[in-house]
Amino acid sequence: MYKKLNTVIVKHPKEAFISQEHLRSEWKKFNYISEPDYMKAQQEYEQFLSIIKKHVGQIKFLPVSEKAGLDSLYAHDPVKFTKKGAMILKSGKKLRQPEAEIYKEFLQEKNIPILGELTGDAVADGGDLVWLDDRTLLIGRGYRTNDEAIRQIKEMTKEIVEECIVVPLPHDQGEEECLHLMSFISIVDENLAVVYSRLMPVFLRQMLLKRGFQLVEVPDDEYQRLGCNVLAVAPRICVMVSGNHQTKQRLLDAGATVYEYEGNEISYLGTGGPTCLTCPVERV
Repeated sequence: MYKKLNTVIVKHPKEAFISQEHLRSEWKKFNYISEPDYMKAQQEYEQFLSIIKKHVGQIKFLPVSEKAGLDSLYAHDPVKFTKKGAMILKSGKKLRQPEAEIYKEFLQEKNIPILGELTGDAVADGGDLVWLDDRTLLIGRGYRTNDEAIRQIKEMTKEIVEECIVVPLPHDQGEEECLHLMSFISIVDENLAVVYSRLMPVFLRQMLLKRGFQLVEVPDDEYQRLGCNVLAVAPRICVMVSGNHQTKQRLLDAGATVYEYEGNEISYLGTGGPTCLTCPVERV
């Protein structure tokens, strides 16, 4: 989650949002906070992309698809990458489930390896899967990821994962709101994590401290503005939504470099920060 990001998959809001008219008819269905501004969304995304381009060697863009909705902007969730290739997931948000098949076709076209895919009743979002290190996988068990998915993911990754730790997620704001494991933890170096401790199970917080992690605590108001959603493009090289001043300062105090982008339209309104906007394919 923190090594140098070499290859990433993203989706431009031009392909996800389509037009202002499309946004107007769809934003309530997808449970956005309010209707995003199509032109501003593109401007914000170009600012975000300019940061990514400075640090990432290869950027692959998902194509437009009639089967995908507004949330396809958040390219992280339909798949999760391992050393052996991608796990094709199936979102716990039904409106997002068609994205998995689109993603699978895209990966096959690009000759990117696929490790396996969820079947049957299994549902999981990429935002519930956190690599604590190369051999340790955290899986959030909540409304978006169920027990059958956890069973299948454990089976898929048994050759590459030594320890798979299931993290029970709280009800928080309810089933319709998006709470992922990555909503309250971002790993930005081998021993540095940005966290919102109020939502963390005690065992997880204690485990991180025991493993030597320094925790950058996010205040309540900045958690609401996606302050806990921090993308590492390299160890301690961080990307976050602008306006989260205390979290930014705490990262700087921890020796991190912080890049910011305006993210009201592309991040806050759809509750998807920089980790959600990017699907890391390869880190080195």
